[in-house]
Amino acid sequence: MLKAPESLAAPVAATKPYSATHHGKSFDDPYFWLKDPGYPEVKDEEILGYLKEENAYFEQVMEPEKALTDKLFEEIKGRIKEDDVGVPWQEGKYDYRWAFAEGTQYRIWYYRPRTENPFEGEGWQVLLDENVEAKGKEFYKLGSLTVSPDGKYLAYSADDNGSERFTAKVRNLETGEDLGDSIEETSGEIVWDSASTSFAYVKVSAEWRPYLVNRHTLGAAEDQKIFEEENTSFFVHIRATSSDQYLIIRSADHVTAENHMVPLDDLSKAPECFAVRRDGHDYYVDHGGQALYVRSNKGHRNFCVYEVQTGGISEDHWIPVIEGSDTRYLHGMQVFDGFLAVQDRLDGLDQIYIWRGGKGSYVEFPEPVYEVGLGGNAEAAQKFVRLAYSSMTTPPTVYDWDIETGALTIRKEQEIPSGYTKENYASERKMVTARDGTQIPVSIVYHKDWKKGSGAPLHLYGYGAYGLGMSPSFSSARLSLLDRGFAYAIAHIRGGDELGYGWYEAGKLERRTNTFNDFVDVARALSDEGYCAEGGISISGGSAGGELMGAVVNQAPELFAGCVMHVPFVDVLNTMLDADLPLTPIEWPEWGNPIESAEAYDTIADYCPYSNVKAKDYPPMMVTGGLNDPRVTYWEPAKWTAKMRATKTDDNLLVMKINMGAGHGGKSGRFERLWEVAEEYTFVLKAFGLNKEK
Repeated sequence: MLKAPESLAAPVAATKPYSATHHGKSFDDPYFWLKDPGYPEVKDEEILGYLKEENAYFEQVMEPEKALTDKLFEEIKGRIKEDDVGVPWQEGKYDYRWAFAEGTQYRIWYYRPRTENPFEGEGWQVLLDENVEAKGKEFYKLGSLTVSPDGKYLAYSADDNGSERFTAKVRNLETGEDLGDSIEETSGEIVWDSASTSFAYVKVSAEWRPYLVNRHTLGAAEDQKIFEEENTSFFVHIRATSSDQYLIIRSADHVTAENHMVPLDDLSKAPECFAVRRDGHDYYVDHGGQALYVRSNKGHRNFCVYEVQTGGISEDHWIPVIEGSDTRYLHGMQVFDGFLAVQDRLDGLDQIYIWRGGKGSYVEFPEPVYEVGLGGNAEAAQKFVRLAYSSMTTPPTVYDWDIETGALTIRKEQEIPSGYTKENYASERKMVTARDGTQIPVSIVYHKDWKKGSGAPLHLYGYGAYGLGMSPSFSSARLSLLDRGFAYAIAHIRGGDELGYGWYEAGKLERRTNTFNDFVDVARALSDEGYCAEGGISISGGSAGGELMGAVVNQAPELFAGCVMHVPFVDVLNTMLDADLPLTPIEWPEWGNPIESAEAYDTIADYCPYSNVKAKDYPPMMVTGGLNDPRVTYWEPAKWTAKMRATKTDDNLLVMKINMGAGHGGKSGRFERLWEVAEEYTFVLKAFGLNKEK
């Protein structure tokens, strides 16, 4: 096991009395003080001092491995095409594309007057240079980037500290100057009206809840309210339909939705509701120029698609056109002028289903196991569907599928400048029997020289929450592990939606522990079947996947040689008991409401990673967080680290790194992100004693 260096003293967080009682049950939390009462502003000097101590310790521990981290960084960076160019697209009056200039951290966005063929010719002008916008900022993330229908104005939004509070601005494209219009505290979403005189946006509350849709008229001092959500457990998002004729306002938690529609040629009209919210009814709406379509779970939990007949938009006007089933999961949809493209998952395998003229067919792809989804399809009138494709051995590829001929045209395959030979790698998909008899899919990739039963290390990744399935996709960074003899596996555990909506339901609320048990059972099976030596598995996960990491090291620490926990949601009980946190009310349908329900309290208390840290040996751990993270607040990884250090009985390495100027996704520049991956891989290699490279 990777030991903590004896020459360095790890930080020790202070303990302070705190206890709480719910449903007649009490718990003590001596690290509760690490939550700054002034959050989202963090100014408490004692808290900041502790976080800085942890960061300093992390740097000290990692300093002797800097040569390895540098090497990994250069390897990973060498697989990134520095002067990369995206696939162009057409929308309205213009052609668009993005590009990276060599050595830059952020994209440059270009446009030009619409041409006959967007793939040929010159004349591109800079629309927005993110590098200019990000200059002098520790963090920068672009939200929306949208040109008005008349082509005169650019509306864009950006977050410059990782808090996911975006400021919206407007630029005159004729002069290149920003107007005085600046709107702070937005979700980042912007939708223009048809006349190019105003746009809709979403305000976020002080608690970071997107709740209010406003209309901003260019040059106006005051904005008009379009829609306000008063239920604190629902978040509001907006988008234009594919036809650009309607604004769709979607208010939803994780299981229930309500959609309203406003014509973009008159944003002053009252929003019109499709189906009034009722518990468990989730649905999505789109319009492609000829008709409205709804993807809804009211007829089957794996969703069906309905056409909205003329005469109204309420549910009695919905006519089913595509049926879901127990083996067929309709998890995405875009409406074009004359046809539908549906993101389908058939027996757990990604598919694209085209429905046209009352008939449907699947797009065929060159590999048996892969990841595919709808790409950027900007216009409903286009006669092709842009698709994003990859597999565990095929780099990300952009295809255009022709609606008339059925031909797939490769528009771009991710180039790996340092070289990549697909034939040097192999992947497989296997099923593991969980302790309750359920079959759990696992995707595995390795170098062709890897041998089963050789005792080579294995890295296992998982997520398993919110119905967000982890598809068998490509990672160029991952090659640094595969080329060092690792196998890499993804456990498609319950809580995701890999095998349909029921797969998600089987890993939430009172069945949440299925997710953790599945991961542990996959790890045991891979070890037993020779994919690694006993105890020869490193693991990683982020956010809810970080919660997974905490739960599995509590359950079976002996299985793992090392654990990486990114922005881990480990303090589930405290967070779900705090209704003032921005994400808590919307999260109750996912985890349960321990304030109202004694049963939910007991369930969460039984598995909450932070609550269940015990005096026993744990594997080496690397923990990360972001001071400005509104999703998993910084004190969750900080409290976990403090309690783990004080409680565990081993002397294995435990380090934590808190990004003091970033949020949930870590640092923002493309190379800074790669450095953080290199740090993670350095830790993993150290855990296996493989850090002494020549």
